[in-house]
Amino acid sequence: MKKLAMLAVALALGAVGLAASGEQVYAQCAGCHQASGQGVPGAFPPLAKELPLIAAKGDAGRRYLIQVVLFGLQGPIVAQGKTYDSAMPPYGHLSDADVAAALNHALTAWGNDKLLPKGFKPLTAEEVKALRSSKLTPQQVFENWKKLGLK
Repeated sequence: MKKLAMLAVALALGAVGLAASGEQVYAQCAGCHQASGQGVPGAFPPLAKELPLIAAKGDAGRRYLIQVVLFGLQGPIVAQGKTYDSAMPPYGHLSDADVAAALNHALTAWGNDKLLPKGFKPLTAEEVKALRSSKLTPQQVFENWKKLGLK
């Protein structure tokens, strides 16, 4: 019985350390942004070739990417010369580690890794945690998109 209890504790501790891969977490996004990152023309923007442009905006771009996932987005944005005005729901229910993992997957998939700014460092769970308490509305996240100056 003692060995069984120790095994249960070991399994529980091991499960705490298991985090989903970024690709697994991104699967929740693929319905709109597609497994290819190409989005749906006229409805949902592409992430392929687009996320590196946001990452190139430095800390403001990093914060914006995290805010979009945590708090959603409402407002017309332009991606690759096309306007998209569909609402993105918040995914604040995801853990800090899962938000970082999903974003890092999208930032490095579909050839995006070759387009990232030199010296780009992956997003961290700590960055996500630091922004989670800001409790922005999707419209406030849109205002932050406008401040990035993307067109």
